[in-house]
Parts: sequence; structure tokens; C-alpha cells
Amino acid sequence: MADVFAPLRAQIDGIRVAAPVGRISEISRGTLRVQGLEKVARQSDRVRIGTLGGEVLQISAQDMIVLTDGAADGLAIGTPVELEGPAEIAPDDSWIGRIVDPYGRPLDGGTLFRGPKARSLRAEAPPAAQRRRMGERLSTGVAIFDTLLPLVRGQRIGLFAGSGVGKSSLLAKFARGVAADVVVIALIGERGRELREFTERVLGPSGMARSVVVAATSDHSALTRRRCAWAAMAVAEHFRDQGLHVLLLADSITRFAEAHREVALAAGESAALRGFPPSLNQAIMGLAERAGPGPEGVGDITAVFSVLVAGSDMDEPVADILRGVLDGHVVMDRKIAERGRFPAIDLLRSVSRSLPEAAGDTENTLIGEARRLLGVWDRAELMVQAGLYAKGSDAAIDTAIRIWPALDAFLAEDAPSDGVEGSFRRLAAVLTQ
Repeated sequence: MADVFAPLRAQIDGIRVAAPVGRISEISRGTLRVQGLEKVARQSDRVRIGTLGGEVLQISAQDMIVLTDGAADGLAIGTPVELEGPAEIAPDDSWIGRIVDPYGRPLDGGTLFRGPKARSLRAEAPPAAQRRRMGERLSTGVAIFDTLLPLVRGQRIGLFAGSGVGKSSLLAKFARGVAADVVVIALIGERGRELREFTERVLGPSGMARSVVVAATSDHSALTRRRCAWAAMAVAEHFRDQGLHVLLLADSITRFAEAHREVALAAGESAALRGFPPSLNQAIMGLAERAGPGPEGVGDITAVFSVLVAGSDMDEPVADILRGVLDGHVVMDRKIAERGRFPAIDLLRSVSRSLPEAAGDTENTLIGEARRLLGVWDRAELMVQAGLYAKGSDAAIDTAIRIWPALDAFLAEDAPSDGVEGSFRRLAAVLTQ
């Protein structure tokens, strides 16, 4: 029988009855120098200055440097600074269906109880030698992902897209359609007006019914926006450790990287990698490695990380780092979106590293043939549209011209009611027409 008082006890246990206090000794550009806490504070601990939060960036024998969550207006030399301790969050099963901020506070009104166990925001990934292999292929509700770009349990993929090409709509389709027990959605640096629109209209009641949304809008500090990704991962790990299959959707890792850059530069790091600090690699890779298959006895986290790429530049630092650590990447193309095909996925530039194991021999043959015909059409398209190709000159081009309209339409289809099997039957029908 469930303990109805467990949430209340967890809430009471989280109340601090005493806290070490220091005082501000210097106020500079965005940071504070604090004395009196340097002997008890730890790197990345949280502090509280009245209603303003902050994080410890540097500690010396004489004092420490704190970056605040907001503007330091109104602070003065001698203002008290309370030490709150490590950066943690305490997720609870009751968070499903709710919208929370990166500190575990409700954004949708009502009461939100903390869970019985506080989790570190920067937990280690499961031991590599103890993790299971990726699992079975998942039904996604989107035909292209049920066939040509399969998603399997425990896989981590990147969604690389510019703004306005349908990225959020595709993520919402995953939230509604991917076979998972719980969905955790991190909205990092999103425009404030879009939060309610995404949860109520794009995600909808069916998507929210099994989701936890962790949101930090663009007006929040870099500390809060960076924390959003870590908090969402900690929430996903809470459900994974119960043996559940969790789908994590993070939008976007680019804004996480930008927030990390602001914090790292304030801490004194140099801008070495096209304006990004050297610690960016570890920050992104450490976050991505926490997702994936879990060890024996727990569940898995299947993750989709979106990346904003300007001008489809797949070699910019964030895209390059993330692509190297994931199990597949999906490229969305503005030109495809402009002609009205959604999801605007460029299949020839997209890869799922779950193949060929995720499909049978017959299915892999269909996938290979579809890619071959799309490649033939891609090479011949300009010539055909210019009227320079004569029918009958090349059998492969003739086949691609005949098949391409139906195949392009298939790439925009939702999966049929019979899921993966139905999608492959539909693909086979397109390729043999």
C-alpha cells in the first residue's frame, strides 16, 4: 500500500533549519566575491542572497567567487550569503503530467512535492562495462523513423536543424508516439510565449499525460538554462532506476552550450573553440553519456538531442561534438521545409547507427533500395528540371524519376495503425510501383 505521507515527509526533510552564512566583500561584473564560506563551501555549491540564487565558481584560501542567477541590483558590501549546499533535485513520480523549472518548482500552478531522494545534477554515467546493449526497435508513429531511420531502445540520436523547419513539431510527435513508459522533455532557453503553446497545442493532452516538462525560458540566467538540461537528465534517471523505459527529448543542446559558455567565461576560462571554452566537450559528452542503456536491473533512457545549426553547418563546434558521441544523427533541411514536406528530413545526410542490426534482411534491402533511388534522384534532379535529360538514357534515373514523388510523400507520412510492419509494407509498395 502506498505511503500517502511520503511526499509530505520528503518536503519536511528538505527544510533547512540552519545554514552557514558569509558576506559579500566585492561586487563586480556579474560576479560576487564572498568571504566567510570558503572553508565550508565546495565547487558548484548553491548559495542564496535574499531572494537571489547563485553558484560557487571559484574558491581560494581567502574567499570565493559566486555567479548569481540574476542581476545584482540592490546588493551591497556586507550583504549576507547563505550556503545551500550541492546542486541537487528530488524528482517524484507525481511530477508526471506537470511542468517544472530546473529547481523542481511548479510552473503550471498547484502544489509540487519533492521526492524522497535528492539526486545530483551532475551524476556519473552508468559504468561502461556494465551497460546493456541497445534494445529492440521502437514504434515511433512516424513512417521514416519506423523504416529508414530506425530508433531502438536506449539509442541516442541528434536532431540537427535550423530554426523554423519543424523541429518542435517532430519532437512533439515523438512525445506522443514513441513507445516509452515516461517522457521527459527539457525546454532549454525557449521563448516564454511558446511554453504553453507547446504543452497545450503541440504536445497536447495525450502527450502531457505521460510527460514531465522541465523548462527554463530564454529570459532566465545562464546558470538556470544550463541547469535545465542536467535537471531533466536527473528526472529521467529517477524513472530509469525504477526499471522504466524513458524517452528524453532535449531542445536544444545548442542553448545548453551557450549557457555553459557564459558560465565558463565568468569563471575565467578562455574562449578557445570558436568562442566556446575547452570544458564544452566534457559538458556535452558527459550529459549525452548519462543517457542510453542502463545496467542490469534498471531501465533505459532513449534520448533525442536537438541542435540548432545555422546554415546547415554540421561542422560547428556543438554539432561536431555531439555527432561524435551519439548513435545517429538526423538532419532537417530548410529547402525541404520550404517546399512543404514535413518532417523536413534530408535522408541522405542522416544516419541511424542501429542499422543494420535493427532490421531484418528483407527490411535492410528495402532501406538500401530507397536510399539508392534517393541518391540517384539527388544527382540527376538539376539535370531533369533543366530539361537536359532524355528519357531512356539511364535506367536508374528513369526508375528514380518514376518513384521519387511517391517516395518523397512516404517520407512525410505518419505510421499506419499497425506500426513498423505496416510502414515497411507501405515502403515496399512505393518501391515496386
